[in-house]
Amino acid sequence: MSASVLYDAPGPKAVVRNRIYTVVGSVAVLALVVVAVVRLADKGHLAPEMWDIFNYAGIRQNIAESLLATLKAFGLAAVGSLVLGVLLAVARLSDHKPVSWLATGFIELFRSIPLLITIYAVWAGFLSDVPLWALAIGLSIYNGCVQAEVLRAGINSVPRGQAEAAYALGMSKTQVMVSVLMPQAVRAMLPTIISQLVVTLKDTSLGFMILYPELLNTARLIASNTMVNGMYPYVSTIVVIGLLYIVLCLLLSALATWIEKRGRRAKTGITPTKEEPVPASIG
Repeated sequence: MSASVLYDAPGPKAVVRNRIYTVVGSVAVLALVVVAVVRLADKGHLAPEMWDIFNYAGIRQNIAESLLATLKAFGLAAVGSLVLGVLLAVARLSDHKPVSWLATGFIELFRSIPLLITIYAVWAGFLSDVPLWALAIGLSIYNGCVQAEVLRAGINSVPRGQAEAAYALGMSKTQVMVSVLMPQAVRAMLPTIISQLVVTLKDTSLGFMILYPELLNTARLIASNTMVNGMYPYVSTIVVIGLLYIVLCLLLSALATWIEKRGRRAKTGITPTKEEPVPASIG
């Protein structure tokens, strides 16, 4: 029986107890799901007619357009947050105190303000005519601050001796940051960076508050303007749109896993050359 520095390995009684808790919890969750499905079915929300609305060309086109709008906002926000994150991380680590203080204040301010307020303020104050850019800029500001802290932690995790060796070779601060520290920080924090990008993708749903036609806003319009059997198809619409979000997040996570594996392979795939044996001297 092995133990960890974080916890003691469970004994035989604890293992049995944990298995019982797992079975009981799984049964309870399954029972709740069954009850929910039965109640929805009794009220007619799971009737085939509720799902037939997605066979209409107009609804399919609306969903496709909203999916494209969601991806546009996410693409702009992802690039903006990463660029802003790099700039803020470098500024916060700057030796110039005013620059470091300004970056620190910016990060702490916008990490403390709810994202929805930031998006709404950008939209109402500056970009009321272009909700796409209002959403993208709001997402970039908030997520850029989070990415900056992630990158800063990655840079600080690089052994100090590497930077000192680079300075000893005559490299400037910019060269050390770009060539030595930042690549290692990105590689070390890549899972966290991608996780925050997944959060950015899901946060595009806040665009419905500024009337941006993303997936959630389109789902609300479809469900509230389509009458089926005297009811509005909120359940079927939420399920379909929710599945689209899940697929997008899974694809982004799969991309992150592929990039991480490729980076690990590139890091360890170089085999050292074998040195030829030096012949023994004669005499």
